[in-house]
Formats: sequence, C-alpha cells, structure tokens
Amino acid sequence: MRSEDLRNKFLEFFKEKNHRIVASSSLIPENDSSVLFTTAGMQQFKFYYTGQLNPLKDDHFSLSEPLGVFDAATCQKCFRTTDIDSVGNERHLTFFEMLGNFSFGGYFKEKAISCAWELINKVLNIPLERIHVAVFGGDKEVPFDEESYNFWLKLGIPEEKIIRGSREDNFWGPTGEEGPCGPTTEIYVDEIEIWNLVFNEYFMHRNKSLEKLKIKGVDTGMGLERLALIMQYPQDKRKTVFETDLFSNLIDFLKTKSKNKDERIMRIIADHLRAAVFLSAAGVIPSNTERGYVLRRLVRRIARFAKIAEIEGDWLKRGVVIVAKKYQDIYSELKNTDEIIKIINEEKNKFEKTLSRGLKEWEKMIASFSLFKEKKVISGKDAFYLYESYGFPLELLKEMAEEKKIEVDEAGFQREQERHRSVSRAGQEKKFGGHDINKIQDTRNKIQITKLHTATHLLLAALREILSNKVEQKGSDITFERLRFDFSFPRQLTDEELKKIEDWVNGKIKKDLIVDFYEASYEEAVKKGALASFKDRYPEKVTVYEIKNNKGEVFSREICAGPHVKKTSQLEVFKIIKEETVAQGVRRIKAIME
Repeated sequence: MRSEDLRNKFLEFFKEKNHRIVASSSLIPENDSSVLFTTAGMQQFKFYYTGQLNPLKDDHFSLSEPLGVFDAATCQKCFRTTDIDSVGNERHLTFFEMLGNFSFGGYFKEKAISCAWELINKVLNIPLERIHVAVFGGDKEVPFDEESYNFWLKLGIPEEKIIRGSREDNFWGPTGEEGPCGPTTEIYVDEIEIWNLVFNEYFMHRNKSLEKLKIKGVDTGMGLERLALIMQYPQDKRKTVFETDLFSNLIDFLKTKSKNKDERIMRIIADHLRAAVFLSAAGVIPSNTERGYVLRRLVRRIARFAKIAEIEGDWLKRGVVIVAKKYQDIYSELKNTDEIIKIINEEKNKFEKTLSRGLKEWEKMIASFSLFKEKKVISGKDAFYLYESYGFPLELLKEMAEEKKIEVDEAGFQREQERHRSVSRAGQEKKFGGHDINKIQDTRNKIQITKLHTATHLLLAALREILSNKVEQKGSDITFERLRFDFSFPRQLTDEELKKIEDWVNGKIKKDLIVDFYEASYEEAVKKGALASFKDRYPEKVTVYEIKNNKGEVFSREICAGPHVKKTSQLEVFKIIKEETVAQGVRRIKAIME
C-alpha cells in the first residue's frame, strides 16, 4: 500500500469518527517557544490540553476560527534533532510524518484504544498474531494503567501479548520544559513500535512535579514511515524505512550518481536532504545559531558524505526535485523548488570550498598520532581551529574522529569558543556601544534614538508583510543618525520591494497609530503573537510594545525594553539609504528619518 494511500486511509478513518481533519502546522512552532521545531502532532493543540484555550470558543492559531469540536486528526510534519547522529541505521530519521488523533475532553482511553485496534486490525488487516501491546506498569508517582490493560483484554488481546512497561518506555511528555503528559499504551507489529497512544492526565511543571489535569486528553502518534514499512514489506522479507516508497526513488537516484554505494551513506544523504528540503521550505536559513545551525549541520554532513561516496555531477538539484515531487501535493510550500535549491546549494558549495583544505589539515593532525601509543585526543585548540577556519562543527569533528578511533577534547573546544566569543563581544561593544536612554545628555539625540527605535519595529512589520512572515530579526544597531537592521532573507531585495517597504512604514506613520505597551510573562507574550528576537535572553516578565489603530488592529507586536514614541505621527519620513548582504541568508537595511 502506497504511503499516499496510508496517509489518506488514516485521515478518512478518523473523519468518519467525527474528528476534524486539521492541516499540519509548520515545522517552526508558532505557539510554543520552548522548542526549536515541531516534534509532535499535539503541539498545535497544546493549549487545549491545559485548558488555556477552549476548542469550541477560542480561535485555533492557524485556522483563525475555533476548532469547533473536541476531537481532531492530523498528519503532522515533525523534526527531531536528537536522531541526527543515529541516522543511517534501519529506523532513525530527522524529518518524519506523524499520523495522530487527538481529543481534548471528548473521549479517553476506551475509545482511543478501540479506534486504534479497529484501524490496525480491521481496516489495515494486520492479524493479531503479528501484534503485541504495552501499557504503563506504574511507579512511585503514577499508578499502573489498569484501565488500558483491561480494555486490551476486552478487545481479545491475550495477557501474554500485553507488556507492562516502565516510566522510560510508557510515559510520554511533555514537549519542551513543561506541559501535558501521561501514561502511554503502544502497539507493536512484528516487534516494531508503530503507534503510541498518550493519555494526558498530568501537567509537568519545570521542576518536574506532576499535577492532575482538569481536562483529560488523548494524544496519539503513528509514524508514517514505519507504517509504510510494515504495509509494504512482509515480515519474512523485511527491509528498512529507506526501501519504502518514501525514500526509494531518491536513494535509487543517488546510487546512479555514486561510485561508493555504501548503504549507510546513502541513507544519511537521503534523510538529510529530505529534512533540509522541508526546513528550507519552512523559511529556515543556514546560520550559526538555533534552527539555522541545524540546517547548516545537515547540509555540511550531506556535503561530507557525498564526497566520501564520490557522488558526481550536479546531483543536488535533481535530488531536491525528487523530494519535492513526492510531497508537494500535500505540502504546497515545497512547490517553490528553485528557492529551496538555492538555499541548500549555496550552503553546500560554500562548505565544499573549504572542505578539501580542511580535510588536508585534519589528515595532518591525525597523521602525527601514529607516532604515539598513548590515548589519542584532538586538542580543544586544534578542534576550534578546524571549526573557525574551515567550518567543521564539533559534531562533525567528533564523528570523523570516532571513525579514526580518536577522541576530541570537547571541554577544551568549549573553552576556546567561549574565549573567542568574549573577545568578539568586547569588540562589538567598543565599536557600537549600547544606548542607555537615561545616560544620554543631549535632548535632541535622546529624541532621535527614541524615534528610530519605534521606526525599527515598523520596519520589521513591513518586511514580514511584504517579503515573508518568516522574516526574523538577526541584529539591530541605532545611532543618533540612522538605524541599522539585520534580518533573515535569502536574496537581495528589488528596488520595487524597497519602495513598498518605505511606503508601508510611511503609511503607518501618517495614520498616527498608537504605540502602547504592557507587561506579561514571556510565554503569555509569545502566545499572544509577540515577536521575540532573542529567545534565550528574556526575563520571566517582559514588556510588549504594540503599534495599533484606534480600533485595536495591531500592526506590530514585539517584546522590547523601549524607548518608544507614543504616536507614530511623532516620526518624520522614513527613508532606506542602503540594502546589503551581511552573511548567507542575512540582509541588512540602513535607514534614516528625514
């Protein structure tokens, strides 16, 4: 059964069970600042489980209307960074699709288990002899899930096929540092775990304490890739997820371009390329921080393993097209293949220019170890040299060292990196200097900085409105004369785009909009839609500035410490004087007030 059919069968099954079918949310979490990526289907429904939102009354963040029901089902795009180093074996993936059904106070364990059994046994026709299940066996904090155990017995699963699992194996959540969680029951086919049913009964706080939820919920997840493996290959001819139709075309193509057809290398390149395509389509740009760093790491591993496999020719463009064609009817953002190819190819080419020289330096380092019999360790200083000079991330160095039975002094690397950052910070402070508004003596300068600060908020709002709502602030510097703003975007802006941005800002200035502020917790601010440029640097309580009209329509909402004007009419005419590149995927605008 093709993956497309499996995806459709799952969603149609739950549609008939009166679930609302909701589209996959973005890989970039829009309502959960505690995680870099969407790692589970329940994330877009998180606030229904906690009771902070009512599915019948409150707007769902991506639907712009209430969910209207207590039950939903999705096929969710997911990305987990914990499996990057494990990719290459039979099952681990970075990007994957999670089929899931959810209930927020509608039904609970009995219906969830009976639906799962009906789909697996009756619809997909997987016989009982191939199946066993697991339930939570209990511990000091949470009791044995006897209720689930008895429901499985009621459905005809014999006792010997029901495993009592540990806290590690059969208790799930939360996503991020806190949130809903609870005991799980899992379904295994041919010893492969394919479906995990989570019963959210608790809320885990940051201190790891558990509190009973007022609204019990169901949160299930079944990996499409594993389901495809089960359905496409009989047990006696079992292969891996990489032989399913989700990967086969891509891997077959890679093998035609490769001299070294090592299976593990083919799997790594295929997994990473698929993941890089989806991250790029979600608006992620390669960089040295957060999501951008993850994408950069994936592309650099692609480049390194492609070199080992001796993949020749202009293969990457074709590889991206194969991935996009497989999914673009479901995920429309993959139709923009030219932009995706450009983002990945530029990063790959950039790294390849230094890769050969870096490998020569690496070989020199490890060649010297043959003279010594004692423990072989790459020093932190040498590791950081390869990182800074040739772009070899620590994870890549560790992987290369492991292949040679050599260790890397990670602690030494971290010390070198922190020393480098301290020097850089000192240089930045000396060059630009921060502005404490209360220490500025000249009244005119104080007023001008305040105006430019508010104009910066309008500029970011204009960029997100005219270019893409994925645009993020990457840096900002304000002097008495001008503002300088760095932002994520993969290409040079056209003259027409720059004119539209200017006009948008000046239009809002003329409308005499209100500049208001309020205090809230960081999580409350982000939940309400406030932009946060430096996610790891905010206190628990933050100030949110809004630029809005008399009707309450908000054009800009950002976490910021100020200072700001009270009305946009206090600003002069906004004029862009320069637009340029700063780094790959990062642009810079300089502007003044005339």
